[in-house]
Amino acid sequence: MSAIQQPDPTSRIILGIDPGVAIVGYAVVEAQGDALRMIACDVIRTPAGLPLAPRLQQIYHQLGELVSSYRPQEAAIEELFFGKNVSSAIAVGQARGVTMLALANSGLSIAEYTPNEVKLAVTGYGAAKKEQVGEMVRLLLHLTAIPRPDDAADAAAIAICHAHTVRYAQEEPNNGVVRRKR
Repeated sequence: MSAIQQPDPTSRIILGIDPGVAIVGYAVVEAQGDALRMIACDVIRTPAGLPLAPRLQQIYHQLGELVSSYRPQEAAIEELFFGKNVSSAIAVGQARGVTMLALANSGLSIAEYTPNEVKLAVTGYGAAKKEQVGEMVRLLLHLTAIPRPDDAADAAAIAICHAHTVRYAQEEPNNGVVRRKR
């Protein structure tokens, strides 16, 4: 985990999560008006040889520690994308459920976004490539490099998507934007 930077008290602190079993990406982003600032960005890793239940438990506990450390007011998580590998999709779904439980137990509102919604909000193009998303994350957060690994950059993109979606919805209350919360 990187060093904690103190956020501005008038800003919103958003925790973006890219769920997974082996690697959970997370980013803590401060949003104040249009300005975005990275507070923390990293991953939670679980050992491959460990059975699923202890891995999920490790994710749950480490997310709780992140919330206690950074005190976000909101959380955003990527919706599950079903690929061809059903067994890995089920495991990721279980990790996503544990992630949502940890966030909900911490009292956070949770917004969910599809991969295409995240890409559209960050790059302006819903079918953008991973490299394009990473470069826009770097630019929007005024970073010297794209966060690594990709899961961390994806979590930052999810937090940015949420910041933009909520800000847009607040400025234009009748614009038809739906912020999905659970």
